[in-house]
Amino acid sequence: MSERFTHFDDEGQAIMVDVGDKADTQRLAVARGEIRMREATLERILDRRVEKGDVFAVARIAGIMAAKQTSALIPLCHPLMLNSVSLDFFPHPGEGRVEVEARVKVGGKTGVEMEALTAVSVATLTIYDMCKAVDKEMVIGEIRLLEKHGGKSGSFVRGGAARPGGRESGE
Repeated sequence: MSERFTHFDDEGQAIMVDVGDKADTQRLAVARGEIRMREATLERILDRRVEKGDVFAVARIAGIMAAKQTSALIPLCHPLMLNSVSLDFFPHPGEGRVEVEARVKVGGKTGVEMEALTAVSVATLTIYDMCKAVDKEMVIGEIRLLEKHGGKSGSFVRGGAARPGGRESGE
C-alpha cells in the first residue's frame, strides 16, 4: 500500500492521476453489498410479485449501466472501456436479505474498483426503488471491495471474506 494519497499533488490540490506511462494489464474487481428488507418483501421479489417487474433483472441492468457511467459520477475517475460487468444476486430467505455482487473486468492502465462499487450501489438502490411502495424500511449497507487483481499494486483479497455458497473470495 502507498503511504500517500494519489489524487493530491504536493500542495494538496486534487488531481486526476496521470496513468499515461502505466502498462495495460488485465484487471478485475469484485465488490459486494446487501439490502435488508422485510421477509414478505423478499418473498414478493422471489415470487416475481412486484408490480414494477422482475426486480433482479432491472437491478442487474441498472448496475451494469452505472459501472459504465462511473467516471461521470465520481470525480477524478478515468473513463474506461470496460470488457465486462456482471452482477449476481444472492437472496437469503428467512433473513430478509439480498447480497449483490459485481464483477468488473478491463484491459487497461487503471483499476475498476470504483466501477464495481458503483455497480453494487446502484443495483441495491434500484431494488429499493422497485420495492419502496411496500417496504420503506429497507436498509442498504456493507458495500465493500472484496478483491482486485492486476496493475502495479498486484492483488488484494479481503481477509476471510466468504462468498455466497461457501466459496472463498479468492477462488
